[in-house]
Amino acid sequence: MTTYHSQLQLVLFDANDIPGLIALSDSVGWDYDEFEIRTVMMSGKIFGHKNAEGEIVSSAAIITYDTHLASIGMVIVHENYRGLGLGKLATQKCIESVSEHTEIMLVATKDGEPLYKKMGFATVDYVHKYLADNYVGALNITSNEHTIEGFNESDFDDVVSLDAAAFGDKRSNFLRNRINQSKHCIVVKDHDGNIIGFGLSILGPINLILGPIIATDSKTASLIINILAQDHNGKLRIDVPSGHAEFIKWLEQSGFTEANTPPVMILHTEKMPTRNNTLFAIAAQIFG
Repeated sequence: MTTYHSQLQLVLFDANDIPGLIALSDSVGWDYDEFEIRTVMMSGKIFGHKNAEGEIVSSAAIITYDTHLASIGMVIVHENYRGLGLGKLATQKCIESVSEHTEIMLVATKDGEPLYKKMGFATVDYVHKYLADNYVGALNITSNEHTIEGFNESDFDDVVSLDAAAFGDKRSNFLRNRINQSKHCIVVKDHDGNIIGFGLSILGPINLILGPIIATDSKTASLIINILAQDHNGKLRIDVPSGHAEFIKWLEQSGFTEANTPPVMILHTEKMPTRNNTLFAIAAQIFG
């Protein structure tokens, strides 16, 4: 445990801190719930500050993947404790928790972007955040080329391999945790029974989150979204990497509206991980 200021302590959080982390998230209008925070904790670490009363007043999480990449997110500072550098200290603790050779990525908020630049992060891409009050996609989207099935445990290795090529690093532990958390997980198979894509939906307190979505083309990605979203009555969210104009056009025709376009920033490298352009939606901004 590292002490910062006489009344604040920088600590590593555990499961007992989940209620306090939810309260911190609520204080800034974010929607982290118990299931999301447990997935983050099982996939990485969350650091932050507690005050003298034991209340959590800051947080930052780092998710480590299988080889060379990690992702930072959940950087929150309670409004009563801003201006003290707590966000920077918690983020720096995340950075120090991994090898200096690890490439670290994050999706920055508008307020956080200047801080990350000062810490050495460089903007390398953008993510398009799309929201919908209700899904109005076509119910008759079909494909004669592919079949869609529910995820089976025997599919896991193929899903991990597809995700690694799409995302830029293997992340087996995270995917295991995310699939366990998901409302639905489906796979796309070709005529020979080979898995060529997959998609997850996560039911949060506000939105049904769609992602990751891995597909060979925009039509297949649309088919995955249609199946994941068509039985949901409520708000939806999807975060789309740049370079998918046709898919974005379909989303907008299906009731989605772009909310913002936050930058993807990276430390310890100057470029995005190598990706094969099959990642149509990220899992969530915290997971890169």
